[in-house]
Amino acid sequence: MKNIISTVTLSAVAFVSALAQNPAPAPVQSESIIIMNGTAHIGNGKVIENSVIGFENGKITLIGDATVIKLQEGKYKKKISAFGKHVYPGFINCNSSLGLTEIDLVRSTRDNYEVGDLNPNVRSIIAYNTDSKITPTVRSNGVLMEQIVPSGGTISGQSSVVELDAWNWEDASYKTDEGIHLNWPQMYVAKYPGSDPEDKQRERMNKEMNNIEQFFSEAKAYAMSAPIEKNLRLESMKGLFNGSKKLYVHCGYVKEIESAVLFSKKFGVKMVLVDGQDAWRVSSLLKENNIPVILGRVHSLPPREDDDVDLPYKLPYMLKQAGVTYALSIDGSWQNRNLAFMAGTSAGYGLTKEEALMSITSAPAKILGIDNTVGTLETGKDATLFISSGDALDMRTNNVDAAFINGREINLDNVQKQLNAKYKEKYGLK
Repeated sequence: MKNIISTVTLSAVAFVSALAQNPAPAPVQSESIIIMNGTAHIGNGKVIENSVIGFENGKITLIGDATVIKLQEGKYKKKISAFGKHVYPGFINCNSSLGLTEIDLVRSTRDNYEVGDLNPNVRSIIAYNTDSKITPTVRSNGVLMEQIVPSGGTISGQSSVVELDAWNWEDASYKTDEGIHLNWPQMYVAKYPGSDPEDKQRERMNKEMNNIEQFFSEAKAYAMSAPIEKNLRLESMKGLFNGSKKLYVHCGYVKEIESAVLFSKKFGVKMVLVDGQDAWRVSSLLKENNIPVILGRVHSLPPREDDDVDLPYKLPYMLKQAGVTYALSIDGSWQNRNLAFMAGTSAGYGLTKEEALMSITSAPAKILGIDNTVGTLETGKDATLFISSGDALDMRTNNVDAAFINGREINLDNVQKQLNAKYKEKYGLK
């Protein structure tokens, strides 16, 4: 009897697990594909109203106006009509913990930070979970690539860029260990009830800054020498000083940004500002030093009580006017699916729709150093794109019909769609 019960229990668990599995990753593109008569949003500000886009072996081989380009009969085996629809480059989200966290309130499902303050040797990519149930919901809205970022401590570790359709982290890796993330010390005195005395706060700030200065000095000296003994933490910092890695500095307020810029100049590293809610106040400094900004959530409150209530909405436009390179992002995991809609909001506050699109396609690709292969719809680049029956930046009309990563047509099913179908059937809704 015990064996029978065990068998039944195991069978039930196996059945539930089978239902819970994500769609299998798509196979390598085996036949050439052409998408015809859709409105192609190139990702660099240009639009082709009646377009033709062809790709084979994962690369775009043809793009142009359908009325001008004469197709060779039989060159492309599979034809997709996108008449009345829109074609976009795959959206790219930066500063994400997708695949590192599953349920925010359950500690055992969070693997996005390590114990300790100085962990440049931590690699987010090896903790990346391709079986996350969140991933299919994110790519269903056109987000096909993400920068996976560790958090916690002063130096959190190294980020990597992944494609959102893979069997394991090795398959998902697109650009590995491309930057190190530094959480800049708070440089303002908190005066809310229960906060520490001012002198204690300033002492803590000075201590944190001294620790960072000392660590970077040691790392630079290590990088310029030929040490006999390897130090894993210092070894991982080498890329900052030879230019192969970027330093992503997470901070928001004016004094912090100014201090971080001076720090990066002192040590000769390539800096990217992450968050940057006060970036508009120091835009000339950022432009002068060619420092791009990865903005945080557009759908948020302004940092100060006397700021304009719509400041986060119009911040992208203000940076554009100042000539600062910027990209939009959403931190965390499950909200990443709303990236396009945040770009749509910025389009209502100064940017054009195509400029807003650039902030989640070509701009992040450039900041991440992958713009030679993704970010825009151009011949020779990866066929990482999708088709939407409506405006992808408008939550009312966004509807991704088909998506491709490196020419592989991915399965757009997800748990939320399954639940929707399940309960529509239960209540007789069509």
